[in-house]
Amino acid sequence: MRNFPGKETVQPAVQQVARRMGPYAAMWIVLAAGGLLVVGLAALAAEIYESVVETDGMAGVDGPLLAWAVEQRTPELSAGVTAFTDVGGTIGMPVLAVLVIAVLSRISRSWRPLILIGVAALGSLAMTVVGKNVIGRSRPDLADAVPPYESSPSFPSGHTLNATAIVAVIAYLCCLEIDALLGRIAVIAACSLFVVLMGLSRVFLGHHWFTDVAAAWALGLAWAALVVLAHRVFHTVRRVRRDQRAAVAGAEGPGRDA
Repeated sequence: MRNFPGKETVQPAVQQVARRMGPYAAMWIVLAAGGLLVVGLAALAAEIYESVVETDGMAGVDGPLLAWAVEQRTPELSAGVTAFTDVGGTIGMPVLAVLVIAVLSRISRSWRPLILIGVAALGSLAMTVVGKNVIGRSRPDLADAVPPYESSPSFPSGHTLNATAIVAVIAYLCCLEIDALLGRIAVIAACSLFVVLMGLSRVFLGHHWFTDVAAAWALGLAWAALVVLAHRVFHTVRRVRRDQRAAVAGAEGPGRDA
């Protein structure tokens, strides 16, 4: 397991945890507690954005951006953006995730990619469902959208939220396998660009308001950060417990020899 930025800040916070529970228990506790928090934030964000939209959100941000997007469309551009946005859909994103899991699992020779990407996907799905059910916000008019049309509630953008959470975790996993700083920067830049373009594609096609996308970016990053934190806690706890066992064995060794 290569060192990763933030390692020194995680270890002091879990010294006590390491003495009382195993690494898997620590990881799942962090995920469970953080998951409840982030899902709660999804509901809170939905309420906040509802208030914004009811006042000046449509006129101040969403309406003008959608109008600008409509003006920029051409048949060819719309077709290309539709093909791209499908990558973040209910078929494209699972396929992409499975391919990445297969490659990274082979490289790392561990179940880490399957666990972390799977948790990222499940959490983002939960936040999407909560947000849509709490708000039930209507999508832009079909006259302003590019087919195929979508009928589920608009807030938050599921494509954007899922892509943000999953791709952010993929970037983290890739950085664990890359030693070169430039390589890590390139991976983070490519993943960031993918996430930004996925969100903007939803606005361009008239499938979501911009505020749906902005909230999805924030929630997806929050959940991905929590998944990464849980993974760092797991390895820190495991390392501390291993060091403790080594210290005990070292202390008992001379006594047995005597």
